[in-house]
Amino acid sequence: MKLIESKAATLTEPVKLFVHEVGQGKPVVFISGWPLSHEMWEYQFNELPKHGIRCIGYDRRGFGRSDKPWNGYDYDTLAADLKSVIEELNLNEVTLVGFSMGGGEVVRYLSTYGSGRISKAVLISSIVPYMLKTDDNPDGVPQENFDGFVKDIEQDRPKFLTDFAKDFYGNSLLNNAVSDEILHWHSILALQASGRATTQCIRSFSATDFRNEISYLDVPILIIHGESDKTVPIEVSSNRTSQMLPGAEYIIYESAPHGLFITHKERLNQNLIQFINQQVVTISNPYTDIVT
Repeated sequence: MKLIESKAATLTEPVKLFVHEVGQGKPVVFISGWPLSHEMWEYQFNELPKHGIRCIGYDRRGFGRSDKPWNGYDYDTLAADLKSVIEELNLNEVTLVGFSMGGGEVVRYLSTYGSGRISKAVLISSIVPYMLKTDDNPDGVPQENFDGFVKDIEQDRPKFLTDFAKDFYGNSLLNNAVSDEILHWHSILALQASGRATTQCIRSFSATDFRNEISYLDVPILIIHGESDKTVPIEVSSNRTSQMLPGAEYIIYESAPHGLFITHKERLNQNLIQFINQQVVTISNPYTDIVT
């Protein structure tokens, strides 16, 4: 465990990011989803190191044990934070794994800094390519929905996060997909963030348009999404990303919610292990030249 100082050029003051890593072998950087920290990956970090994988997780600025500045929650700065982690650890041949909001950091990093240090990428329950409903994105989520989230968080953040967690994991009166203890753990992780970071990141992941950046993904891509995701609807997110990346591997988990890293952890772990440990032979198309 260590603190890494971000070298994001837009900063007026240095920001330290908390980094945790376990295992040896192929380096994989896990980027957490909103509103959680690197600790959301517990069940992946418990298993993947057994298969020759070096798991590296860091807390996004404003979350977990990283510094919590007032500004810097736009994707340019967040991608620069990711770059600082990769360079400070001197990582090469990295697999990037971005969950939900973290998928945006994966895309912005690759479109801005290229794939020189990156070998593969995984988008899980990702918000890309564009969440917001606009004239040219009519099937997106209305602005008033995100405004409502911000208003509720500013009114009573603990209550909002408690209610939000139920849809996150697909819990209902008829289906307890996860235990009450998991929901409580989720809230504890989410409350480690600052209120400012929590609301500012809503603005970033809802309003950032990645559609023109998808073409920059020039490494093998694995896309995973839950069919019953109520937090990031599959129709406006991964279905579209997979159409824009016809060479990517796309796996839909039937009846899975947003938080499939818990509800479908065994399946997710196996998919990640297989994809990360595949050998890539570069011939012409980096998406189709994957052999096991």
